[in-house]
Amino acid sequence: MPSKGHNKKHKIRLHDDDDGNGHYKRELYDLQVELVKLHKDVIANNRKLLIVFEGRDGAGKDGTIKRITEHLSPRETRVVALGKPSDRETSQWYFQRYARYLPAAQEIVFFNRSWYNRAGVEHVMGFCTAEEHEVFLATVPSFEEMLIGAGITLLKYYLDIDKAEQKKRLEARRKDPLKQWKLSPVDNAALKHWADYSRARDVMFARTHTLHAPWHVVCANDKREARLNVIRDILNRIDYDGKKQKQATPDVNIVFPFDPVHLKDKRISK
Repeated sequence: MPSKGHNKKHKIRLHDDDDGNGHYKRELYDLQVELVKLHKDVIANNRKLLIVFEGRDGAGKDGTIKRITEHLSPRETRVVALGKPSDRETSQWYFQRYARYLPAAQEIVFFNRSWYNRAGVEHVMGFCTAEEHEVFLATVPSFEEMLIGAGITLLKYYLDIDKAEQKKRLEARRKDPLKQWKLSPVDNAALKHWADYSRARDVMFARTHTLHAPWHVVCANDKREARLNVIRDILNRIDYDGKKQKQATPDVNIVFPFDPVHLKDKRISK
């Protein structure tokens, strides 16, 4: 029979293994079951769902989208993460390269960065002119209103982290051989241009947060809590057959609608 000391040590180890990770996995499983219900409803009723993820480099967009899509039907689910535009695409109407990826009936499409590149990285890094930036801000609300008028349900999330957390995550990328593909010159400039990105984000919120297409901010310093609560918020904002409302209630301290007051009360990083 094991000694008392051995039992105590074993119990502590089990508790440590379960603390956080076990709870997170159980919560994630239950939420993914709800996501499957939602997707079945989207397919059954020929609905079109578009979810846009924006945020600073290292904010956790990839990981969040991965957990959402993990058990959805691959035939009716698409993740769009576009690279640098070609010369031909640069000559097109700005929204043209994105429009081709919009959801058809029964589909859920996730944009891992979207047309809002023009409000953020393109503007900050000088990849577009001041005039192009202004035209974008002036026209994107009308573009999104047209999408909604065409029967697309549009959700927009901005994943927010503080400067110390971004620095830690970008350094971890550099050291992890499995994440080397995530590194880019833009990533390397992220910390240097922290204040520029903050100003660009604030202008984006002010000009593109609308009644028909509001922004929701996600406090993403804790990756796991961010993932769970983004899923809860999606479930909460979309009706579907068999919804368990208890599962679909996000923590409003983690996911919340944008409001200009949050730029002053420190709920959004500066």
